[in-house]
Amino acid sequence: MQVARELPAKFLFMEQLKLDNQLCFPFYSISRLIIRRYQPFLDQLGITYPQYLVLLVLWENDNQPVNDIAKRLFLQTNTVTPLLKRMESQGIITREKATDDERKVIISLTDNGKEMELLAAEIPDKLTEEMNNFSKDELKALHSTLYRMIDQLK
Repeated sequence: MQVARELPAKFLFMEQLKLDNQLCFPFYSISRLIIRRYQPFLDQLGITYPQYLVLLVLWENDNQPVNDIAKRLFLQTNTVTPLLKRMESQGIITREKATDDERKVIISLTDNGKEMELLAAEIPDKLTEEMNNFSKDELKALHSTLYRMIDQLK
């Protein structure tokens, strides 16, 4: 009889460990699938998805410290720095020490980086078109829900 009492608890424990019962897995999967959809557009620009995210931040507000970019992307500066170095070598951005604090590095768009904004402007609409099984209202609601989750988790 003792074994019979242990089975239900173990069964419940095993249920919660099934992949399909994980909250994180659909997020992981959708992230990978969406990035895959972005890739052909980004290939035309010669950039990666993380570089695209950095560019989005700089297109909103150019001349930002590395720390501010990292915070905006929910990343550590040691993750962003190698990415920024590659972007600098590609001629997309410049990295310069701040005049008020030499420990601070300011990231600025080059002319090439600024021109890429015009080329990238159509990417969001093209991705939205690919999500044509969802109404614009559904996508807006999902967007809002995801940002509420981000706010709660950070």
